[in-house]
Amino acid sequence: MGCEATPAGWVTVAQALDLIGTARSFSSRLWLLIAVALASFAVASLTRDTELRMIAGVAGLTFAGMVIVSRLLLVLGWIGDRRLNGRLRRLIGQDASPCFSTDALGRIGFQNAAAAERFGEGVGSTLLAALKDHFASPASVLYRLQCRAAQGGSAREDVATRRGHTRLSVHRIGKARFLWRLEEFLDRPGQGRGAETLSLPMLIANKAGVVLFSNEAMRRLLGRRPDQLDSLFVSGPPRPGEEVEIRAAEGQLRALPVEIAGPGERREVYLLPAPCCRADDEVMADFEHLPVALLKFEGDGGLHAANRAARDLLWLAPGAEAEFADLFEGLGRSVSDWLADVATERSPGGAEVLRLRRAEEDVFLQITLRRIVERGRPAVLAVLNDATALKTLEAQFVQSQKMQAIGQLAGGIAHDFNNLLTAISGHCDLLLLRHEREDPEYADLVQIHQNANRAASLVGQLLAFSRKQTLQPERVDLQEVLSDLTHLLNRLVGERVSLRLSPAADLGPIRADKRQLEQVLMNLVVNARDAMPEGGVIRISTEAVTLTEELRRDRAVVPAGNYALIHVQDTGTGIPADRLQKIFEPFYTTKRPGEGTGLGLSTAYGIVKQSGGFIFVDSEPGEGSVFHLYFPIHDLPLPEPARPAPAPRAPMRCGEGVVLLVEDEAPVRAFASRALRMRGFTVLEAENAEEALHTLEDSALEVDVFVTDVVMPGMDGPTWVRRALEDRPEVRVVFVSGYAEECLAGTKARIPNSVFLPKPFSLTELTATVQGQLQ
Repeated sequence: MGCEATPAGWVTVAQALDLIGTARSFSSRLWLLIAVALASFAVASLTRDTELRMIAGVAGLTFAGMVIVSRLLLVLGWIGDRRLNGRLRRLIGQDASPCFSTDALGRIGFQNAAAAERFGEGVGSTLLAALKDHFASPASVLYRLQCRAAQGGSAREDVATRRGHTRLSVHRIGKARFLWRLEEFLDRPGQGRGAETLSLPMLIANKAGVVLFSNEAMRRLLGRRPDQLDSLFVSGPPRPGEEVEIRAAEGQLRALPVEIAGPGERREVYLLPAPCCRADDEVMADFEHLPVALLKFEGDGGLHAANRAARDLLWLAPGAEAEFADLFEGLGRSVSDWLADVATERSPGGAEVLRLRRAEEDVFLQITLRRIVERGRPAVLAVLNDATALKTLEAQFVQSQKMQAIGQLAGGIAHDFNNLLTAISGHCDLLLLRHEREDPEYADLVQIHQNANRAASLVGQLLAFSRKQTLQPERVDLQEVLSDLTHLLNRLVGERVSLRLSPAADLGPIRADKRQLEQVLMNLVVNARDAMPEGGVIRISTEAVTLTEELRRDRAVVPAGNYALIHVQDTGTGIPADRLQKIFEPFYTTKRPGEGTGLGLSTAYGIVKQSGGFIFVDSEPGEGSVFHLYFPIHDLPLPEPARPAPAPRAPMRCGEGVVLLVEDEAPVRAFASRALRMRGFTVLEAENAEEALHTLEDSALEVDVFVTDVVMPGMDGPTWVRRALEDRPEVRVVFVSGYAEECLAGTKARIPNSVFLPKPFSLTELTATVQGQLQ
């Protein structure tokens, strides 16, 4: 019946009827109450005990009152029933569908005209008795629906009947009152019971998939009477226009299901014979000659068809059999599962970049999968695009990001280590000043100082890789550099290795730090020597190269121009291809522990890149390696940095002057302060820039030199110095930092009358630099 809510008037009546129902439960035992009341009155009239007489009288009055109340409630119940039936008669009396009202026990209290005509007069009997021949197992259906309505307010269910099916609805209209409505759907010709004569298998199911009816042809095909729609199909529920496999009595059969929407949300399913598979020559010809690589796969991953473009891309022979998982890899999970998800519509498809298994070299393909239906059968269409260049570019970008991240990490570590080493070596210098050479502790202090210097050299290599070391570029003649290095390199290679130099004439100067360039060549020669344990030849040659167009190689782009090219070639063991991309990373080494730190090539890489050059390597296992170093030709003289003429100052003696020392690292500040005071300077200390500016607020305070760290928490060194120089333009500046001097350039303008002192610095270097600024 479509009611979703109980009318307000019904609630009042239904609540009264609930109370009356309780009274009715006593009506069958009313005689017992009357008998008890009469017995109580008899006892009260016959006994002489006053107390007993009073108790018996009260009991008799109580039971007599209960009898009267019960009779009144029964009268009210009769009146309430009439009022409820009157309301129901006005509401559903003329409904075309049979309607009943029942109590909790299923007794019929009201039925409309359609119910009386369809099932006969049943007031006073039970609904079960009225419907016992209407459909199978009415007791379980009525009990189930009444329980659901008692909990949820309403319930409904479709049940199969002899003439079709019935939608049975029930609504709770009180605590123990229920309203029932039966909406019957009769079979039309060719449907339901009338479909028994059809030779085409068919069935009727409700919205939940419960089979309400199946004709004789369907039962004969299946060998049973189906109960659930999904149990018929092998591969899940059918999809419109697709063939399915049926679990038939003779095994699995293919059929084409056709579904028609019936009345009352019923589903009428007919099974048509599967069409004969025939090749469509015209469609196949179009598929074959399309200029796009296309593949068709079955749901299980087997290759069904491949056009010419796909066969050429995958090196497949016409008619070759293959599996999807045999062709591609690299999804991170089974590629067969991906294809199966698309075939069964668990996944909408999409595109993925996979690697071709059968290729000797890395070949990557972007594969887009789409589910299709071909001649009633589901399949998966794969569209292929060559993504090798895209994947290579992605790898280059990832490698570039990785090298940049490693460089930033190395630079940060080097900066922190430089602060530590400055404090260690500085305090060691202070201790050495208080000991003579004859003291037993003097040798130990020298050893500490030497190891601190070795650590500083190691940190310098990290800064070289991160391209944050301090370089002093100059015009360098490569022929002179190689001539000066010849003796040292011969000593490095030993007796079993031969070194051959072939410098080119008229090579042209380059711009580089000569000392660091020598370090690069020594690192390359030492690595070449170590790659030839049985001896061999190392060749160092140079040549002038002019690039008319940019050179793209190994994730780098070399601009067009004139270059000096250095080749360092050995005849050693070579480098495997899988290691070529890692050899320039810090701490990556193939040597045994104790034989190498893995910083040689990373240092060379950093120095070359910081000098504006490029470094590449060619290597084959067993054939040796060749390193190629490109340096731009620099014909013009290096410009001298423009510095304003210093203000005239009175000459000072050694140790005179006031120094404002600003350093956030307490150990470095302690060492520098003591070192300067020992040389006679007056030192004012500040932990940060803000404290330094606060100290300078005293206009009577005279300061000759600012010694400040560059990188500090809060305001950095150049910023606070520029602000302080607005009021004290004559003050000289010494910047100290664990980074390169380039950290002062770029976004920060050069500070007048300033010099740079890299960390770690010694006591002598610090005092000499400050004294130099005072002169």
